[in-house]
Amino acid sequence: MRIAVVQNFAGTGLGQIEAPLREAGAELVEILAFEGEPLPASPDGFDALIVLGGAQSALDDVGSPWLPDLTGLMRGFVDSDRSVLGICLGSQLLARAYDADNLVGVAHEFGWCQVALTPEGLDDPVLSAAGASFPIFQWHDDTFTLPRGGVRLAGNDAAHNQAFRIGRAGYGMQFHFEADRKLVGEWSSDFATTIASSQPDWQERRFQDAKTFGRAADAAGLAIARAWLGTIRLST
Repeated sequence: MRIAVVQNFAGTGLGQIEAPLREAGAELVEILAFEGEPLPASPDGFDALIVLGGAQSALDDVGSPWLPDLTGLMRGFVDSDRSVLGICLGSQLLARAYDADNLVGVAHEFGWCQVALTPEGLDDPVLSAAGASFPIFQWHDDTFTLPRGGVRLAGNDAAHNQAFRIGRAGYGMQFHFEADRKLVGEWSSDFATTIASSQPDWQERRFQDAKTFGRAADAAGLAIARAWLGTIRLST
């Protein structure tokens, strides 16, 4: 099992989803796109693609000139029936890849927030693993419309489209289910100045919020990761 993992921003790794990938024997090919590392020319040679988050918008082709090629690559994986997982910015890019509208600066969420599945989400083999409603970590300002042909799987009041599926196994998830309490702690330190500009009380409330929501959020995220692994079909 060979999985391409695209990082769009420094300090954004796989978090808690790396362990189940390693346990499954996956070969992870990490591509630091933000450092200029080239993207694969095509899905050939890979069984799945993971696209991680970033502070830029999904329309920032000037600051992040690899984004047009990345959206094309994501579509290529989905159209060839390979599994795709787009997280936060990755979900916004997957929506862009299928000609949805990216809505910049209209959906502010930070911290552990509740997400509820749609009826379609309850029937979905990946999202249903987390339960009908669960807390999960969020950090975004943007959102997107549902692509034509996409299936809306989850939402909340802040972002109507919290998760969707396109094709058999192309998944976009606005929330950071990879961010367990350990990773949230690292982000809270590494990006402390950025966070303080919009969430000045975060360092004070983080520990209580982690006690209240962290265990359930970590469990939901790990369940989603394991379920997504089940969608991967080995290419021949």
